[in-house]
Amino acid sequence: MTSCESQVRALLESRVDASQTKDVDRLMSHYSSDIVYYDVVPPMQYTGHEQLRRNFVRWFDAYDGPISLETRDLTVVTDSDVAFAHMLHLDSGTRKNGVRSAIWVRSTVCCRRSGGSWLITHEHISLPIDPETFQAWFPADR
Repeated sequence: MTSCESQVRALLESRVDASQTKDVDRLMSHYSSDIVYYDVVPPMQYTGHEQLRRNFVRWFDAYDGPISLETRDLTVVTDSDVAFAHMLHLDSGTRKNGVRSAIWVRSTVCCRRSGGSWLITHEHISLPIDPETFQAWFPADR
């Protein structure tokens, strides 16, 4: 594993930890100011820190207590000052309405290194669907 790959993996692990503890300031520190973020919830595209912060606060506020975010099948590729990664996340926890939920999402992350630090410049979250019904697909386990 290269030094760049190790640094990007550490960035992604810290991003997950900040999400699980709902530390929005720490989470935002991993994103570039010109971030473009595609999510599964409307309006689906968030640009810049202000919009993305509001989206993360909305996500955190939907849960009563911590969010579990398990990463599987992480692949990281780096080259000089750019990197991309793709993975699966199992997002679970107890919602404010008392319902315990779990959902698999796919995530692609693009990073750029500037001044020796890696930042996320683009992230795309997607939700698998059943092509027969066009409904979200919720696999029991992977």
